Amino acid sequence: QLPLVESGGGWEQSGGSLRLSCAASGLKLDHHIIGWFRQAPGKEREGVSCISTSDGTTYYSDSVKGRFTISRDNAKKTVYLQMNNLKPEDTAIYYCAGESEGPPSTVQSTCVWKPTGLSWGQGTQVTVSS
Repeated sequence: QLPLVESGGGWEQSGGSLRLSCAASGLKLDHHIIGWFRQAPGKEREGVSCISTSDGTTYYSDSVKGRFTISRDNAKKTVYLQMNNLKPEDTAIYYCAGESEGPPSTVQSTCVWKPTGLSWGQGTQVTVSS
């Protein structure tokens, strides 16, 4: 288990920015894959961006590439998602999730396939108005 807590959600106008934080409690984040996922009403949960906490390899979905940036601060045991140029279609509950790093998982496979072994946070709402 990997206890994760999200924060930083809220309301923003189209074109604005928000930064989400995902903090791990009680564990070091030095060999994990941590990702941000989102779920809009009536839609399936999708992987937005994932990062390796060991070497910083990242993955972004096409829908957020160029607008969102994922980063990590291992000393603070926190992964961030900087969201710029927000659009109404970014409105969703955002979850962070993670798993220990190692084969067969990769940053991309974790984001795309959402392995059953992922530990999930409780989610934070992001609302973008037009």
